[in-house]
Amino acid sequence: MQTVLSDDQVQFKHVVHRFFDTHSTTTAVRALAETETGFDPLVWSQLSETLGLTGTHLPEQYGGHGFGPVELGIIQEEMGRTLYCGPFFSSAVMAGYALERFADEAAKTERLPQIADGSIRATLVLDDLNHPSQVGRLIAADQAGALTGSAPIVLDGCSAEVFFIVAREDSGLGLYALAAKAPGAEVSAQDSIDMTRKVARVTLQEAAGTRIGSVTPQSLNRFWDLTSVALAHEMIGGASRLLDETVEYTKGRYQFGRPIGSFQALKHRCADLLMNLEFAKAATQHAGFCLAASDQETIYPSMAKAMAADCFMEMARAAIQLRGGIGFTWENDTHLWFKRAKCDEVLLGAPYRHRARMMDILQETQDVA
Repeated sequence: MQTVLSDDQVQFKHVVHRFFDTHSTTTAVRALAETETGFDPLVWSQLSETLGLTGTHLPEQYGGHGFGPVELGIIQEEMGRTLYCGPFFSSAVMAGYALERFADEAAKTERLPQIADGSIRATLVLDDLNHPSQVGRLIAADQAGALTGSAPIVLDGCSAEVFFIVAREDSGLGLYALAAKAPGAEVSAQDSIDMTRKVARVTLQEAAGTRIGSVTPQSLNRFWDLTSVALAHEMIGGASRLLDETVEYTKGRYQFGRPIGSFQALKHRCADLLMNLEFAKAATQHAGFCLAASDQETIYPSMAKAMAADCFMEMARAAIQLRGGIGFTWENDTHLWFKRAKCDEVLLGAPYRHRARMMDILQETQDVA
């Protein structure tokens, strides 16, 4: 199994790094956070058409580039580092993986190429974003495909053109496609502490969806693993950015005629933050390598999500504290990463839920043995 990035992957990382350094500056992030849709269509076009990032992790037979979780993780880290504002995670990652894992062959052939080239912005409507076992409690589909229920939190719901909806059926869960502006679908923007990632509430009242696949517990858990590791990479990118900028701040902030970074207590604090980041980064990269190498269920995706979330939140709190509190002022950019950290912490399950999920997987493995 792969243990380090290859030369090609390192080069890919440099290309993606330069792109987001250019197009996702903090000035651009602040401006987009004030808009209704929260993204720049021109940057989205360059990202999807010129660089082809939206199809990186999707199979070649469906219009993607045939890479996997490792390359997707590289993209997500750079997006987290720069707080990229756009529907990449909702459309390319969540909707893309949902189609790949849940949809029937006809739907994959028709719709995945549109996700891969970015020509359609989609989002996945799940009525619960805490644990895969809780999905399907609020949205139901009747035998005619009419969807009724609500999803309290849908990423980029206001800017999406297509909804892919997981709904409860008589015999399990099904995947449905629905135009975002279809009759019976109501979308309302929701306030969030993280202005850089837009969320909405989707309410369905006998909306006529098209059934395009089935969702089994195994495929849903696999989907949760893939998206959790992608999100963990985003958090590692954000934590890395915070640590780098915090260390630079301590070098330039003077107290008693000396930079505060020269004080032993702050040196130790930064060293502890670095160690926590390296542990979380190693766990996240290992989870990505495991997903790329095998389809077997493991505990590593949930371990990565839990460790990355804890690391990102600790780094965000420390970044504010080591700035003497000015990090949470509006003029300072640190609070932007703090708010992303807080939202990412609970998205797809809080750390304690993922640790419980790890224990469930270990128990199931022990029972089988």
